[in-house]
Amino acid sequence: MSSCLLRRRVGYWILVLAVVSSLLVVSEPVFAASDEPAKVQGPALTMEAEKKPQSDEAVQTEYFKHEDDAAQPDVNATSENAAAGTEKVPDGETVKKESAEQEAKAEETAEKEKPQPAEKKSERKTADTVGEPLAPGMMKLLQDEIVAGIKRRGMTTRFARFQNYAIGKVNASAGKYTGSELAGNCRLRWYDHLMRNMLAAPAEAESFTRALHVAARDDRQGLTKLLGMAAAKLDLGERKPRRPIAAESPQQALDAIQQALSEAQVSYCAALAPLSKSEIRELLDNAVRVLSTQNRLGHTLGDRGAGRRMCDLMEKMDRGALAAAAEALAPIADVRFLEKLKSLPAEGNVKVAGVTGTVAARIDTPAGAIIVGGKGQNTYDLDKMPDVAAVIDLGGNDVYNEGTVGPQRPVLLLIDLAGNDAYRGDNPGIQGGAVLGVSMLLDLEGDDAYLAREVAQGSVLAGVGVLVDYAGNDSYAGVRRMQGQALGGIGLLVDRAGNDDYRAALWGQGLGGPLGFGLLDDLDGDDHYYCGGMWQDSYEETPGLEGWGQGVGAGLRQVANGGVGVILDGGGDDVYEFDYLAHGGGYWCGLGFARDFGGNDQRLVTQKSFNGGPRTEPNFQRFGCGWGCHYAMGFLFDDAGNDVYDGRIMGTGMAWDCSMGILCDFAGNDEYKPTGGLTQGTGAQMGFGILFDYNGDDVYHGRNQGYAPSSISYHDLPGCGGNFSFVVDYGGKDAYGCGARNSSYIQRGDAGGFVIDRPRQDESDSTANHSPPENTAGS
Repeated sequence: MSSCLLRRRVGYWILVLAVVSSLLVVSEPVFAASDEPAKVQGPALTMEAEKKPQSDEAVQTEYFKHEDDAAQPDVNATSENAAAGTEKVPDGETVKKESAEQEAKAEETAEKEKPQPAEKKSERKTADTVGEPLAPGMMKLLQDEIVAGIKRRGMTTRFARFQNYAIGKVNASAGKYTGSELAGNCRLRWYDHLMRNMLAAPAEAESFTRALHVAARDDRQGLTKLLGMAAAKLDLGERKPRRPIAAESPQQALDAIQQALSEAQVSYCAALAPLSKSEIRELLDNAVRVLSTQNRLGHTLGDRGAGRRMCDLMEKMDRGALAAAAEALAPIADVRFLEKLKSLPAEGNVKVAGVTGTVAARIDTPAGAIIVGGKGQNTYDLDKMPDVAAVIDLGGNDVYNEGTVGPQRPVLLLIDLAGNDAYRGDNPGIQGGAVLGVSMLLDLEGDDAYLAREVAQGSVLAGVGVLVDYAGNDSYAGVRRMQGQALGGIGLLVDRAGNDDYRAALWGQGLGGPLGFGLLDDLDGDDHYYCGGMWQDSYEETPGLEGWGQGVGAGLRQVANGGVGVILDGGGDDVYEFDYLAHGGGYWCGLGFARDFGGNDQRLVTQKSFNGGPRTEPNFQRFGCGWGCHYAMGFLFDDAGNDVYDGRIMGTGMAWDCSMGILCDFAGNDEYKPTGGLTQGTGAQMGFGILFDYNGDDVYHGRNQGYAPSSISYHDLPGCGGNFSFVVDYGGKDAYGCGARNSSYIQRGDAGGFVIDRPRQDESDSTANHSPPENTAGS
């Protein structure tokens, strides 16, 4: 038997045992835990300015300072497995309940330690507010709830072991070569910071995604801000956004573009300076094949040795200079600047090889030629125009073919000011994409269609690529590494308006690979996202298809650590379809973020295959909707609307193997549909899983809510601290498949498993369930 097959079979039986254990335990009766209903709570609802981040050491000690390890009496919770009249404590011992006098005193102590609402500040939205303005306060409430639960069950030391064990893993794997598949090459400092501060990570993730979307909404300096934020997360230093260009005339605008192209090319040369000519050639000849074309699985590469070599060369580049090249072009994306270009003269009939239609002007510059297309329909065969650095098209329904960006043409700027345009190509590094280059595509108006195969539509390998579409109902389609994807650079796709359609098969839609920051941000409209549907997944024990997209930060196993992947949507009733390992997830030392700021959204397993036909595999999915897998962290936030969350196993706020996964829904009547094992606020194999829902009448299907498995085979117990699983729901009349009641506080599985249901502060006592504890399972 091959070692690969043996590992698969061992992994299969580990999974089977974990899922069976989950099903066996959750089938036992669930008890509401207290004669008293859960107290009315309210979040620390505040819109204060964000505080300066504390040091890692300060954050680690903040939550449990002045606490000893004695269990705080858990007056609101009992274990599902505990006998009546007893309380299970973390070390497995069973103790008799305290006397009535002691119990009353304990209740008084516990009441003081419950999360309390801070003074409610003004709820008026500011110009920079997006989504739920009180989300920061809700995250503080969640944080306090988790800390209070850990204290109450006497697990302060146990959680400290959990956090310190994770820190130890980060420290032990920091070197580039460790003798293990877990090494520190391409590791980002922000990942290191968040792994050391898991309790604070959800609030930091909420703040980050909100700030990112606020920047994207800025139609003047938004792109410069996004590039600066991306560069900071990639350890390229803090950068100040560039000021808008003060162009008083179309000619001044042209002069500014020429200057920006020259500056970008200078920075590009500086980025490649650390590489020899042979290394540049090696990277150019192999990057696409090794890192994209020859792969059908997302978790690693077919040629890991060559992939490691590609990543090593990218680490050697001056990636700060690469970001500076893009920053030189960024002020051109200012809407007012683009409007100035509309006044360029459209008359003229210059002949340019590779262009069919009217060309108003050709300006030759040291940085390359600038082509000004007329207002009629033009076709640009961009790869037949290698000396062209910029195209400005004044109008018409135009066609752009190819447009490869790399060392032969290191910088390319495309600006289309009007018309329903078509962007087509088969080569990598097109449509705001690049392979070892810097590319920017700006389309101001019209219903546009973008069609490519790989590394396109704001996607890069060892480069920076930007696509901004300002208006219209647009469609984006491609296969691998598409739509805001980056490996060794920054890939941004921002669509500012319209009902848009996105389609990718593997590694796309806000995917951050090693040394990469990938962002897809759609600011408005009823949008449709599809990621997966083409290739069979790598898990032999379960059916399904590869996905790997929609806000995923993913390393390449046995190759390199992951980057930062983000998908954001500003509003509208959206539909997200995805397959395995998708939607707000982190894999192999990566960080993934998904957030939808408004609308009634559906998150579904892909309904059809990539080409539109019937699915080739049963409708099955694993790792989706806020998940972390193998030393990673994933976050999913939804600010408003009645939402549906689908999946099958291992998702909806789930963490596996020294990871963290979180799903936070801030409003609406929501439905959590996954019924398979390890779903809905679950940590396994030393995982920290959280599902937090604030407000609304919610439905939780299945029986897995907040279940914490007691066994771990990947790490040493008790040294690793165990598993931590939380479902926290505030407000509304909720229905739990596990039998939990409204206004209850119960233990699920091991002592690290929590289901906490509380009324909102503004809900009357009449909405709370005052029934005495009883067996609520079994129906």
